[in-house]
Amino acid sequence: MTAEKVNENGLVCGVDVGAATAKAVILNSSRILSAAVIPTGFSAAGAGEAVTKQALEKAGLSRSELKYIISTGYGRRAVSFAHKAMTEIICHGTGVSWLIPSARTVIDIGGQDSKVIGLDERGNVANFVMNDKCAAGTGRFLEVMAAVLGIKIGDMGPVSLEGKEPCQISSTCTVFAESEMVSLRAEGKSREDIIAGIHKALARRVAIMGAPVGFRKEVVFTGGVAQNVGIKKALEDEIKLAIIIPPEPQIVGALGAALLARAELAKQSSAK
Repeated sequence: MTAEKVNENGLVCGVDVGAATAKAVILNSSRILSAAVIPTGFSAAGAGEAVTKQALEKAGLSRSELKYIISTGYGRRAVSFAHKAMTEIICHGTGVSWLIPSARTVIDIGGQDSKVIGLDERGNVANFVMNDKCAAGTGRFLEVMAAVLGIKIGDMGPVSLEGKEPCQISSTCTVFAESEMVSLRAEGKSREDIIAGIHKALARRVAIMGAPVGFRKEVVFTGGVAQNVGIKKALEDEIKLAIIIPPEPQIVGALGAALLARAELAKQSSAK
C-alpha cells in the first residue's frame, strides 16, 4: 500500500496533556476533523483518555479507527494508548509551521511553563529556551495575581488595556510579586494600572528568556495565555514586533502531534 493511500484513509490523533489543560486533535489526510480541550485535573492519564474520547465523539469516530496516535506535553508518558511520545517543542513547531508557514518564532505560554522556539526556513526547530521551573512567566503567575486582585482571569486582558500608567512590578518571583500587589493596592494604585503592570512584567520575563533565541518575524503566540489580549500587547511592546495568534492557540501542540502521527503512518506504510 502506498503512503498516499494510507494518508487518504488513515485517521490520526495528537494528544497534548499539559499541566493545566489536555488537548486532542484528530486529522484525516487534509484537515482537522475535531479538537477538544479539557482541564487536566489530578490525573494526567485520565485527562488523556477523556480528551481523546471527547474529540472522537465530536468526529463521530471510535478509538479503533485511529491508525496512529502521538502524545506530547508534560503528561505525554501517561497516555498509555499512544503509539509514540514526542516533546512539546517539536510538536508546537510542527503545528505552527503547518498553520503559518512563514513563522520563524513561536512564543508558547501555558499554565506551568513558557517557551520561545526558533524555526528555520523549512519550519524545523532551530533552537529554543524553556522555563518550567518557576511560575513567573506562565499562566500560573496570572492566576495567582487574579486571585489576589479579586478578578476573573478571563477579564484581566481587557482590564489591562485600560491602564494608563502600568505599575512597576520588580519581583520576578510569584510569591514576592503577590506581596507587591498588596502594597500597590495600599498605595491607592488603580486596578487597571496594577494589572497592566502585571502583564508588562510577564512579557518582560518572556522577552528576556527568549533573547538567546531571538525574535524573528513572523512571531506566533500559542498556548492558553495567548487568549489574553493584554499579554499579546505587552509582548508586542517588549519585542517590537507584531504577533500572530492562531484561531485556536491552545490546540497547536496537539495539532503538531497529529501531523507528526500522520507523517509516521506514511513512513511506516512506505517501508512495507
